[in-house]
Amino acid sequence: MISLSQQELLYLSRKDVEELGFRMDEIVRAVEEAFGHKGRGDVEMPPKPGVHPSGDAFIHAMPAYLPKMSAVGIKWVSGYPENYKRNLPYISGLLILNDPSTGLPISVMDATWITAMRTGAATAVAAKYLARQDSKIVGIIGCGVQGRSNLEALHTVLKDLEEVRAYDIFSSNLERYVDEMRAKLGLTVKATSGPREVVEGADVVVTAGPILKHPSPVIEKSWAKEGVFASPVDFDSYWKPEAMHMMNKFCADDLEQLEYYKSVGYFQDIPRVYADLGELVAGKKPGRGRDEERIMSMNLGVAIEDIAVATRVYDAAKRKGAGKALSL
Repeated sequence: MISLSQQELLYLSRKDVEELGFRMDEIVRAVEEAFGHKGRGDVEMPPKPGVHPSGDAFIHAMPAYLPKMSAVGIKWVSGYPENYKRNLPYISGLLILNDPSTGLPISVMDATWITAMRTGAATAVAAKYLARQDSKIVGIIGCGVQGRSNLEALHTVLKDLEEVRAYDIFSSNLERYVDEMRAKLGLTVKATSGPREVVEGADVVVTAGPILKHPSPVIEKSWAKEGVFASPVDFDSYWKPEAMHMMNKFCADDLEQLEYYKSVGYFQDIPRVYADLGELVAGKKPGRGRDEERIMSMNLGVAIEDIAVATRVYDAAKRKGAGKALSL
């Protein structure tokens, strides 16, 4: 029998994780598989508890167990909107994977890259079921990490994309985004002067600013055209209540998590949820029914996404000899 003192866990830094070379389409498939298991009732995932040290800053604990993927673990993740003033990332965190058969930790890894990639992937999974598949124009508000990962992920599932309209409150961020994403994806990427120019005429709209408990939204219901698909990864920070209520279908990645957020003061005025993402992936409810439907998916970010991706990261690291083994 192996004693506890002989047990090891694998530590993976952010550099270790990134250098494994996962493609976005691989991450999208992992996240879609996780939501399929969720839709069939094959996951355990309580609403994420959190603490809020200051203002809109948060630190959340996100546990999940996916038996069909032999994956269990927890992410401890923070979001500090004012970190940019210190030249620090808005989102940071660590993720712990456990052995499902013994409960012992098998890996600790940086969660920053995983969080960025899986959030974009969740938007892409939602778009696969809810966006018009002939969508050509994407609007991006917020040109940071999520503005990048969401566009990259959407590009893997919406094959007719041609044009990106982008806006950020910081002109330097916007300029870098336009240059980088044009070069990376080969799309026409245009800087705009404000949110209205992004939203009007867009087939898909992603808002990716900071998450705020008491936001001052600006997007009007008249801006969103028929057939639009919207993914606010910053909750309701940009969309006015009347703009959300005019959606023909309002979806979420997890209803229980949404209700928890409402109980602690978020989402004061949102529509009734038509379906969660698991129900769509599992085929329990239909996604887009008509081309002219306006549809929004309020993806909150849930732990099954992280654990599904982290398990693949761990397996790849073991195969390639990446990371550092540490004794327990």
